[in-house]
Amino acid sequence: MLPELYRIHLSSQLNQAQLLTLEIIVWLLQVHKQVKIERLAAYFPLPIKYESRRRHIQRFLILPAMSVTLIWLPLIEEIIKLKFKKGERLYLAIDRTQWLDKNLFMIAVITEKRAVPIYWQFLDKKGASKLAEQQALIRPVLRLLKSYELVVLGDREFHSVELAKWLLSRKAYFVLRQKKDTYIQEKGKDYQKLDSLEIVPGVKKFLTGLKVRKEKGFSQGSIGIYWKRKYRGKLEEQPWYLLTNFSNLSEAIKAYQKRVGIEAMFKDCKSGGYNLEGSKASMERLTRLVLLIAIAYTFSSLKGQSIRWRGQQEYIGRVRKFKNVKTKNSHFWLGLYGDVWIISQTFIKDWVEQLIRLNPNKLPFYYRGLRAMYYIQQAF
Repeated sequence: MLPELYRIHLSSQLNQAQLLTLEIIVWLLQVHKQVKIERLAAYFPLPIKYESRRRHIQRFLILPAMSVTLIWLPLIEEIIKLKFKKGERLYLAIDRTQWLDKNLFMIAVITEKRAVPIYWQFLDKKGASKLAEQQALIRPVLRLLKSYELVVLGDREFHSVELAKWLLSRKAYFVLRQKKDTYIQEKGKDYQKLDSLEIVPGVKKFLTGLKVRKEKGFSQGSIGIYWKRKYRGKLEEQPWYLLTNFSNLSEAIKAYQKRVGIEAMFKDCKSGGYNLEGSKASMERLTRLVLLIAIAYTFSSLKGQSIRWRGQQEYIGRVRKFKNVKTKNSHFWLGLYGDVWIISQTFIKDWVEQLIRLNPNKLPFYYRGLRAMYYIQQAF
């Protein structure tokens, strides 16, 4: 099921039995969209007792070889090489998602309005991350992608000027959203809070040569301010206050707008795809389950991109219109449900063939669909 690129990298760390187990679990994730170990054990097709299957999966998830550093980082580096040229600008979004007592902290590369996971950790606490935790998450990625021009994007949790200084010292660009009560000092003026500036919807401002934060006095960046105008009856509650080392506002806004990709990815991995929030596994096993999700997610996204390039997307999902604007399913959605469509046809092939024979007048359409199935199978 997995492409040769994946198999080559995985086989360098896993033996044949482990690789087959991984492929089966990834296949189950694609078909059943569940990461609960109990559910995976129920579906796992090895002919042994249920409890033995559950223990088999649990043991697999704590293998030393099933490490993000050993398995995932070399693989995602190769995937990025496929999609981006050396020296090209990469946008890296950092964010957290939290459910129950789980606190997943991730950095991902933005591509095609979605994010692809690069590195992640589970924080052993609830709530926001600290500077040291942010640096620990970002540092391996800066090393991994040192041959690219990197832009780090963060929401208000990552407003720290210390983080901005650290990124600057690593020669990375950054766009970090600031809280509205952040103090700034323009040249020749007193300190004032950002929300004391007169800004109305539709207005943009770019403030340079200023200090940010009274106690820190960071003066190596600029503040971009942007408040979206009312659109389709919706108005943003607050403007964006963006701390950046870009030299102009348009670059900063364009970059920060890409950050939404990581939120879309979290939705795909949770309620929109693999139901990650349903898992009650230990932190160690959950970290490895996220690794399996990352493999499945990137594979589906690349497959979906190939399906769209081949012009077969209409066989997978509806092309919808909203107020005369065409909306598209994401590459992830196309890849995920393209696989499910093929699998369904394979398992009930006899019924499908009978149904085709009962409608001979529609044979030309069926033949086109079968050809589309072939291309979708070959995608990526």
